[in-house]
Amino acid sequence: MRDLARIFKAYDIRGIVPDELDEQIAEAVGAAFVRVTAAPAIVTAHDMRASSVPLSAAFARGATAQGADVIEAGLGSTDMLYYASGSLGLPGAMFTASHNPARYNGIKLCRAGAKPVGRDTGLTKIRELVDDGVPAHDGPAGTITQRDLLSGYAAHLKTLVDLSGIRPLKVAVDAGNGMGGHTVPSVFEGLPIDLVPLYFELDGTFPNHEANPIEPENLRDLQAAVREHGADIGLALDGDADRCFVVDERGEPVPPSTITALVAVRELARYGDGKIVHNLITSRAVPEIVREHGGEPVRTRVGHSFIKQTMAETGAMFGGEHSAHYYFRDFWFADSGMLAALHVLAVLGGQERPLSELLPEFTRYVASGEINSEVADQEASMARVRTEFEGRPGVSIDELDGLTVGHADWWFNLRPSNTEPLLRLNAEAVDHDTMTAVRDETLAIVRKENE
Repeated sequence: MRDLARIFKAYDIRGIVPDELDEQIAEAVGAAFVRVTAAPAIVTAHDMRASSVPLSAAFARGATAQGADVIEAGLGSTDMLYYASGSLGLPGAMFTASHNPARYNGIKLCRAGAKPVGRDTGLTKIRELVDDGVPAHDGPAGTITQRDLLSGYAAHLKTLVDLSGIRPLKVAVDAGNGMGGHTVPSVFEGLPIDLVPLYFELDGTFPNHEANPIEPENLRDLQAAVREHGADIGLALDGDADRCFVVDERGEPVPPSTITALVAVRELARYGDGKIVHNLITSRAVPEIVREHGGEPVRTRVGHSFIKQTMAETGAMFGGEHSAHYYFRDFWFADSGMLAALHVLAVLGGQERPLSELLPEFTRYVASGEINSEVADQEASMARVRTEFEGRPGVSIDELDGLTVGHADWWFNLRPSNTEPLLRLNAEAVDHDTMTAVRDETLAIVRKENE
């Protein structure tokens, strides 16, 4: 058995196929997953990577050998798997490496009702079982059946957003050769949408560009298509189509914090006052707007497991992250970029103005975006930054996740990477000059050791 420490991450299993992750491991994980969840049945789905079908088949062999029945949904997005887990009341396994290069693959696991399985909620126990050898099951094997869940997923999303009466929209979508090319046509079916598809051909080698729209270069084709076709909006999906980035009619990217604020206002209007979760590097505009609309903002650490856990604990109606993950109480507290996109389309199509004129009320500050710095000693670099800023008039400091330094006119967060010798900086301010000054001063302190 290979070194499992390399592939068992905080929230999923992910590695290079077959060097780190192969069918033998997938089969053992399937068996261990059944043991840990004690489930009589599970549901699986997979993305378009060449290795996804054999890995999911091996996982099913391991699960059925433990007596569990397996429902195979086949090709699907990660949020379609969450739909399957939630609607069927079954634990689920999604085979994908999201935006990672073609040589990678992985397994995202959830308990019944799309409840996440992470390091502290079952993944460690699964790894231990795989390491030690999963005990044989004393009883009959389970069965494998195939079920089409795509149409049910698409229909369910449209029950959560009122799209009746929206005006016709031209929508450009860059699927990046990922699962959006499979799911978007079904979701848009029956809507007054003129679809401009980019890279809908399923291809796990990603021949056109990486399926990672958080990187600006991966948005360029979509921006050009929006301008060329006169589209009202552009949507960019990552490889497993659970994240969605938005481009306005001018081809300008819309910050995920802006989408978080927009959807939060819609959910507050729909359900009344309640909690909205955001991570600590989301724009300061988000908690401000939430309060102005009668909601209660709840701040969390960065990472989907923290968002999901906090939403479940507080009963929050919605949550958003800077990475374009959006979480919905009425979607089993799970994330769905497609559902967030439908909310934006409902707002845009419900009136006549272009998207760029609708968004300024949700965008109040200037952000730096995430900037990485390679450092030899993360703690020492962060300590230097803290020493430089603490004690300055009007400055506050907290360490919920890394180091956050706040001021009435600006804030920044400096967080260490868990896997690389990097510090990640996010800064925001009331205007560009202030943001630039704060950003540059902080980077100079962080990178001082490299001079």
